[in-house]
Amino acid sequence: MKSFSTQEIANVINGTLIGDGSINIVAPEQIDKATARQITFIGDSKFLKQWPSSNAGAAIVNEQLSVEPREGKALIKVKNADLAMAQILELFAPPLPVFDVDIHPMATVDDSANIGRGVKIGPNVFIGKNVEIEDGVHIYPNVTIMDDCKIGHGSIIWSGVVIRERCKIGAMCILHNNVSIGADGFGYRPSPDGRGLIKIPQIGDVVIGNGVEIGANSCVDRGKFSSTIIGDGCKIDNLVMIAHNCVLGRSCIMAGASGLAGSVTLGDGVIIGGGTCIKDHVTLGNGVKVGACSGVMHDVEDGKTMLGYPAYESRETLRYWAHLRRIAKGKTS
Repeated sequence: MKSFSTQEIANVINGTLIGDGSINIVAPEQIDKATARQITFIGDSKFLKQWPSSNAGAAIVNEQLSVEPREGKALIKVKNADLAMAQILELFAPPLPVFDVDIHPMATVDDSANIGRGVKIGPNVFIGKNVEIEDGVHIYPNVTIMDDCKIGHGSIIWSGVVIRERCKIGAMCILHNNVSIGADGFGYRPSPDGRGLIKIPQIGDVVIGNGVEIGANSCVDRGKFSSTIIGDGCKIDNLVMIAHNCVLGRSCIMAGASGLAGSVTLGDGVIIGGGTCIKDHVTLGNGVKVGACSGVMHDVEDGKTMLGYPAYESRETLRYWAHLRRIAKGKTS
């Protein structure tokens, strides 16, 4: 079991220690569940009232919050408790599952594949023709990587992932369980006789930048003509749908069960709340934020915050909702 003194933890996160620096900490935990050998976090004033009754041996605290020290416990003050929490979680993180051999004998790796140094490949993995896997990639059991794909160095591909032909994954990416990369885009047109649908071939690919993380059961479809592109540093939650020919800029965030219809463009730093839908061929500018369960039907300028279904600027939507409440209560003025 990993353990660190409160002084060692303070040094790691560059915090200011108040109280006992010798308390032995074995794990982080939320404030109402922590025990005497666990450390907790107070990043918001709403948690202050729980500190006097918490059993935690120590707490990481935002420096702008006023927190009273307690006997036998330690406080570590930092500029940002959330970022400090990330460092602490990494400090205590257990190791990833271990590979007994570099390439499991039950894996199928085509002779034409180029496998880098330190690559780990689990059982029942299929790697097709001319695949290039750079150094240090970990591929867990039951992954399928089809012909002519490329996986950048240090990426982690969890069980059940399918990467279709010709797709490119950048360095230091994480694809969680059952992610689908490069399935056909959803393209159909009515047949001339009106008695069926004609499938539109999808002949493009998917290009994913560096440092991208995609959550379990999410789908990124291949482009119709060229590429569906996910920019560097994007973070995609579980159950997210990204349709053909979408282009995401750098460091975009999409929360669970959100979706982009075909040919949507996101600028850098766009944040999309859970359950939100973006109409096809819509462009969201840099830094746009969209509230949960919204529906965006038109282009949005840089820096705007959108809310509602259909979505309008958040202040307009909130005024509209307030007016509806007044009407419901019989007040029209």
